[in-house]
Amino acid sequence: MISRTIITLVEKYAKEFPVLVILGPRQVGKTTLVKEVAKSLKKKTVYLDLEKNSDFETLSRDAEEYLLSFTKECVLIDEVQRMPKLFPLLRAMVDVDRKPARFIITGSASPELLKGASESLAGRVYYFYLNPIGLHELPKTISVKKHWFRGGFPKALTLKSNELASGWLDAFITTYIERDLAILFDIKFSPIVMRKLWGMLAHLQGGILNAEKLGSSLDVSGTTIKRYIDYLEGAFLIRRLPPYFVNVGKRLVKSPKIYINDSGILHHLLRIFSEKELLNNPNVGASWEGYVISQIINAAPKRIDAYYYRTQVGAECDLVLVHGNSVKACIEIKLSKAPSPSKGFYNSIEDLNCKHNFIISSAPLDYKSKQHVTMVGLEVFIQKYLPKI
Repeated sequence: MISRTIITLVEKYAKEFPVLVILGPRQVGKTTLVKEVAKSLKKKTVYLDLEKNSDFETLSRDAEEYLLSFTKECVLIDEVQRMPKLFPLLRAMVDVDRKPARFIITGSASPELLKGASESLAGRVYYFYLNPIGLHELPKTISVKKHWFRGGFPKALTLKSNELASGWLDAFITTYIERDLAILFDIKFSPIVMRKLWGMLAHLQGGILNAEKLGSSLDVSGTTIKRYIDYLEGAFLIRRLPPYFVNVGKRLVKSPKIYINDSGILHHLLRIFSEKELLNNPNVGASWEGYVISQIINAAPKRIDAYYYRTQVGAECDLVLVHGNSVKACIEIKLSKAPSPSKGFYNSIEDLNCKHNFIISSAPLDYKSKQHVTMVGLEVFIQKYLPKI
C-alpha cells in the first residue's frame, strides 16, 4: 500500500473537529484512508458503507435512532452523497455533543452540488480532498515516467502491465458514464453525449473552454455542456483553471482553461497505450502541462490559489500561484530538457510584477538563468521551492 501524506493531517484534525469529510473521486483510496485513521483513534469505530444495500436500508429506516446508539464510538460513513438527508441530522447530533471525531465521512461528489451538505455542517466540519496519488507520494519503485503515463489512481498505477491498467481505466470511465455520475448527483443525462464530451475535453487539454462551440459540435446547447462539465468537475474528474484578473490596463482572456485531472484517464481517452506512444503523440506537450499543474496544485499548501494568465496581445503564464492578493510565483511549463522562457512569459512576469519565476522542465534541472528565471525539474520544484511559496 502506498502511504498518503494527508493521513497525518487528518489524524491531527480528528482530535479537534466533530465531523471530518474526506472528498475525492471514486477508487482513489478514501475508504482505505479512513480505516487507517480509525486505527489511530483511541475509541471504537462503526463502519457503514452506503453503497451496500443493507447499510443504506439501516439508515433509511431510522438514522437518528441508529446513530444515537453509537454516541461513544466514531462512526465512519462511506459514500455519504447517497443520503443527503443525513447532513441536517449530523448537524443536530454534533450540536448536542461536539466531542471530536464523532463522524468521519467520505464522499465522491463536491458538497456544493449536494443538497444541504455545505450549509448543514458549516462550522462543524473540516473538509479534506484526497487526490490521486501524487508525485510527492511516490515510492522509489515507481518512476515519474510511469506515474505520468498511468496517472495516480492506485489500481491503475500498481497493476503489473499497461494492458491491465488500460482495462481498469476503461472500466472506470465506462462505470462513471453509465452509472456513477447519475447516482452521485441524482440526475439524468445522455451517456452518449457525456462520453463524446469527455473525449473532446481530452483533446482540448490545456485549451480555453468554449461551451457554446463544444455544444455546437455535439448538437446540444452551451448550457447543457456547462451543466455536464459541472458534474465532471463536481466528481473531481476535470479542472477548470480560472484566469487571473489584475488591473494591468490590458485586455485579458477571461474564460477558464480545461484539464482532465488524472493523466492516466487523459491518456486512455486519447487512446494512448504506452509510454512510447505518449512521447510520439502530438498531445504530449498538453499532457505534460496538465500533469505538472495537477501535481503542483495537489501538493501545494492549502493557502495557495492557482490560476493562469493570458492577455489578448500575447503575454501568457501557464500557472500563477497566489496567496491572498499577492502573486507568489509565475510558472511556465516545458517538456523540453533544455527549455528557454518565451517572450510571452517575460511579459507576464512584468505585468504581474512577480519576483519568483520558474520554468518547469521534464529534466532534473535546478539553476537560475541570466534573466533570473529558475530552471527546475518538477520533482525538485515540489520538494524544494513549493513549500517556501
